[in-house]
Amino acid sequence: MTEVAIVIVSFNARADLQACLASLASHPPAVAHEIVVVDNASTDGSVDAARAAGVRAIPLESNVGFAAANNVAIRATDSELILLLNSDTIVPAGAVDALVGRLRAVPEAAVAGPRLRDASGGAELSFGRMITPINEYRQKHRTRAWIDRETAREQFVDWVSGACLLVYRADAERAGLLDERFFLYTEDVDFCHAIRTLGRKVLFTPVATITHLRGRSRASRPEASREAYRRSHIAFYEKHHPWWSPVLKLYLRLKGEL
Repeated sequence: MTEVAIVIVSFNARADLQACLASLASHPPAVAHEIVVVDNASTDGSVDAARAAGVRAIPLESNVGFAAANNVAIRATDSELILLLNSDTIVPAGAVDALVGRLRAVPEAAVAGPRLRDASGGAELSFGRMITPINEYRQKHRTRAWIDRETAREQFVDWVSGACLLVYRADAERAGLLDERFFLYTEDVDFCHAIRTLGRKVLFTPVATITHLRGRSRASRPEASREAYRRSHIAFYEKHHPWWSPVLKLYLRLKGEL
């Protein structure tokens, strides 16, 4: 029986995808697993690269976004656990097994996220409080010392980054999977919120560390990525804080971003 389905969504990031898959192949997780790459209509040969690496590839006819593409793979697998993993990550030996072991050791947790480090080795702030105007401000103004301290300790949080997010399938299905109105960005915060409304918890743990090279495919289309972020940001506030949504739209208009 497959215990973990490792789901990787790819969009025109062939080199990153190959590096991610190579890292998994170099040190395969001991836990029974399968790797599924869902490709959002890339034009750079990402599907061929995935198949050449010997993993299952699901090519889509159009770019349906991050949330919807993950849902395709979740529905196409039947493992106990699902690991959402960005194509721009490098997974060291033992990281997946450590994350799985820690989630299983904390019965009240449905989701676990590891510590993320950037290419230079710096800790990334990959968790936080539920998105609100005040919490967004705080998140953007955390000091390096605060980030280093907080990412060194295990804790329950409101959300962890979808760049590497482990979840029990049963809880993901009870939560309704990822909300597909979020094309790119904030889907992980919304998903973790849905998990928490079920009475389950979200765990950040430094027991595993993943390297996150951050948005190589997005860097190739920066304006499209910014537009996707704005749409998802507004959709998030319309869903969770409808009274703040007009204020956000006004703010974006004043900045010339809407």
